[in-house]
Amino acid sequence: MYDQTRAQQPADNRSGSAGRRTTGPEPLLPSDERAELTLRLQHALNTFADSPREALEEAEGAFDEAIARLMNTLAERRRDLHEGWRDPDPEKSDALRFALREYREITQRLLRL
Repeated sequence: MYDQTRAQQPADNRSGSAGRRTTGPEPLLPSDERAELTLRLQHALNTFADSPREALEEAEGAFDEAIARLMNTLAERRRDLHEGWRDPDPEKSDALRFALREYREITQRLLRL
């Protein structure tokens, strides 16, 4: 049976790479991808005075790459969640609750952007 109170609770925190509890939701992109995109954007900012057009093209490229990576990550996450709850087994109510919380958490994060 659907438990509305439990479904409205925040999603559980995930453990970090060393087994530590993280303080917030897991980032949508891995740290190496975020670092790469941050460096590209920083490079664009640092070169703007000398070559504004090239700096804007670099910033636009970093923006486009961030969007593409985010879209791929979200599509993969959606596929994984969808596969987890499509099983018709009625005994999998925990899997259904988990999927609902994940959909809610991801959607809320996107709405806060």
